[in-house]
Amino acid sequence: MTLRALFLICLFAVLPVHAESVKLIFVGDIMLDDGPGQAIAAGRDPLAPFAALLAEADYRIGNLECPIATVGQPMDSKIYNFRADPRVLTVLKGRFDALAVSNNHSGDYGQAAFLETLDHLKQTGITSFGGGRNQTEAHAPLWIEKNGLRIAVLGYNEFKPRSFAAGPHWPGIAWSEDSHVLADIRAARAAGADLVIPFMHWGWENEPAPDARQRHLARLMIDAGADAVVGGHPHVTQGSEIYRGKPIIYSLGNFVFDGFDTPAGKLGWLLRLDVDRSGVLSWDTRAAQMDDAGIPHPAPGAQTPCGKAGDSVPGLCVNP
Repeated sequence: MTLRALFLICLFAVLPVHAESVKLIFVGDIMLDDGPGQAIAAGRDPLAPFAALLAEADYRIGNLECPIATVGQPMDSKIYNFRADPRVLTVLKGRFDALAVSNNHSGDYGQAAFLETLDHLKQTGITSFGGGRNQTEAHAPLWIEKNGLRIAVLGYNEFKPRSFAAGPHWPGIAWSEDSHVLADIRAARAAGADLVIPFMHWGWENEPAPDARQRHLARLMIDAGADAVVGGHPHVTQGSEIYRGKPIIYSLGNFVFDGFDTPAGKLGWLLRLDVDRSGVLSWDTRAAQMDDAGIPHPAPGAQTPCGKAGDSVPGLCVNP
């Protein structure tokens, strides 16, 4: 071996490995009881209209707005209680890599149904986050390791009932307490996360814009080290903005959900993030128009928020 060849081998051995970008997808509320559940029982596939778009991503994340279980009793104190039949797992399998359970419906049928849900997701090959068998599990990040990147996604709920929150020795969801959220973001960074993305269940239902609480917490999270903030829960989209060069998408609205009569309640966004070690390179949203059964369909020609690194405000992109 020549000295030149030996020099080149040594040089490439010490050069840093540059990570490729990772394409992430986030969607809002996926509720598979009632209309969507009946559609699945009849042989329909609520995710078929977006199957091709979901398949393009490296990793797909949604919010599971119902337990998937056969046990438990509905809560008397709630107006709406959801529970999906385990047959719905067939439409989720291969479409989503991870589902947040950090929301105000995960505990609708009690702790046993919640734990059954976690088991069903694991057996289907879907990672759950934002909830667990105790508080430590509930606050643990979803770790995504793709293309040389290590991404931490954190899930939290801050909409009642707080009785669903996990405790030191009992199962439940990750409750959004500001100090705990910020500590979790910093801990994920310290654990080697290249990017941190909180996925929030927050805000008031049917409000078309975020409130002061959401705006304040979003900025605190970015100041603590988050690279983007993504939200849901209000059942409508709530717009987006840029803070310190990082995108905040306040609410993605519904994705699979029936029972809404207003146009706003039947419109959601699918969010695509293209990220690398420097942060979010670009992002866009695609409109999801739900029919009366709660099944989403693409809306060509719709204008929805988008942006790229260096933008100071979001723009609008036309859905193809």
